[in-house]
Amino acid sequence: QVQLAESGGGLVQAGGSLRLSCAASGGRISGIGMGWFRQAPGKEREFVGSINWTGTSIFYVDSVKGRSTISRDDAKNTVYLQINSLKPEDTAVYYCAAGRGSYSSRPQTDYRYWGQGTQVIVSA
Repeated sequence: QVQLAESGGGLVQAGGSLRLSCAASGGRISGIGMGWFRQAPGKEREFVGSINWTGTSIFYVDSVKGRSTISRDDAKNTVYLQINSLKPEDTAVYYCAAGRGSYSSRPQTDYRYWGQGTQVIVSA
């Protein structure tokens, strides 16, 4: 069973940047599509972005498109989410997830393993 551990969250001022990491253990993420999701206070968890097993198919939610980058380093068994030009509305707990297949996907039901999340707070 794959365990996922997110890190890199914290308090940042609006306009700043963060790079979140998702380290996997208990199994390899090579060959698996990976995703990032977030849940803001009082809201449902939403899709942020995803990457397929080769890194050639990447999706982003419109609200972060153009200022975010998802990448993966299978040698390190880690996936990353870089978000620039952070806004207060980016405040949320960010989760990474390992997919049931090799593809890049938006639906949460396409993901089998989830991390515990890392908190991101963006101050105005």
